[in-house]
Amino acid sequence: MVKQDPSLGRHWYVVHTYSGYEDSVQKAVMQRTESMGMQEFIFEVVVPKEKVVVVKNGKRVVEEKKLFPGYILVDMIVTDASWFNIRNTPNVTGFVGSGNIPVPVLPEEYGVIQRRMKEDEPTADIRLSVDDPVQIKEGPFANYEGVVSAVNPAKGKVTVMVTVFDRDTKVELDFEQVIPKS
Repeated sequence: MVKQDPSLGRHWYVVHTYSGYEDSVQKAVMQRTESMGMQEFIFEVVVPKEKVVVVKNGKRVVEEKKLFPGYILVDMIVTDASWFNIRNTPNVTGFVGSGNIPVPVLPEEYGVIQRRMKEDEPTADIRLSVDDPVQIKEGPFANYEGVVSAVNPAKGKVTVMVTVFDRDTKVELDFEQVIPKS
């Protein structure tokens, strides 16, 4: 079991869960915390998510996507009782750390995660990389094939090098206008 002095303070810890159960584990941890009177040791449970733009049925849709599938973050003071409360929550497989000793997340690491969760502008869920071959599916260059030369997830754009009249031409497209070639 974990032996830690509560005076060491409050930190964020990463808890591993079964993938797909992050939201239910978050709810269960908070319910167990309340029912066991652990509010002075377990303060907040977060499923890190960000807004992303995906294409569904040819339309852009903003969805929430888990930043770390299979993991949640818990703001807590680690004691034997608080460790036991989290560790024995259904669908929790353990803390991230060495053995039974959880390792706190560094404040700068949590700051990066927190900024990503609070971003109002969704990023595009683009599964393309530079040098990937693609086919343009709509617009003036429909059915042309090319190679991705740049990806801009913040704007949802890709730049594709297309050969037109034996010359390479850069074409900037929305990410839903191209499909990967396999």
